[in-house]
Amino acid sequence: MSRTYEELEAEAASVSVSGWDFSWLEGRATEQRPSWGYQRAMGERMARASAALDIQTGGGEVLAGVPTLPRLVVATESWPPNIAQATKRLHPRGVVVVADSDEPPLPFADEAFDLVVSRHPVTTWWKDIARVLQPGGTYFSQQVGPASVFELVEYFLGPLPADVHRKRHPDDARAEAEAAGLQVVDLRLESLRTEFLDVGAVIYFLRKVIWMVPDFTVERYRPRLRALHEHLQRHGPFVATTTRFLIEARKPTHP
Repeated sequence: MSRTYEELEAEAASVSVSGWDFSWLEGRATEQRPSWGYQRAMGERMARASAALDIQTGGGEVLAGVPTLPRLVVATESWPPNIAQATKRLHPRGVVVVADSDEPPLPFADEAFDLVVSRHPVTTWWKDIARVLQPGGTYFSQQVGPASVFELVEYFLGPLPADVHRKRHPDDARAEAEAAGLQVVDLRLESLRTEFLDVGAVIYFLRKVIWMVPDFTVERYRPRLRALHEHLQRHGPFVATTTRFLIEARKPTHP
């Protein structure tokens, strides 16, 4: 028996959205993963590093899954519920979690790290990343690409301008990294299939990833949510395209 809109809304509107763990969506949404395997590739680089920084660590979920960490690892995060989760998860592994505003300057000395990583940063402050990297050091990041999940965003907000669709393009990331004095050694973009199987998954997703529909509340968008529930009941999953890009940039050994 299918669940009612009211049941799905009540459940998804009340569940905690702290941290960066999306396991609540299991059985309710699917997302194709990028081919490069970010956590595994990040772990390989961590095993070779001596001092590493994870920027915008969320709840520390990705960093905690790395098998071998350097002797010195620091993680930054700005959102208080995530800071608490990251501290609980990462302190047992010797990682220092620093509460940070996610705006420059990073609270670290010049050339403090030989590896800086970040998974899905909201903003990449390239000049400050270059500052804290040692000569020969590496920045390694998986980022949200252009127009990611915009089928869902535009369902609620209507058509967005072309310049908004162009934001977060990997070519722009390359240009900004090079302007900061870094050499881009790898840059890959993939478009991936995402499916939302019930309206509860949509509510949870938009509550958690708050920049997708910035003014989202269940109350404000209830008519659209109800209509989406009916669409899902009649036609099956709501399909969207997720975009991800991988970027690796190195600080030259000599200026």
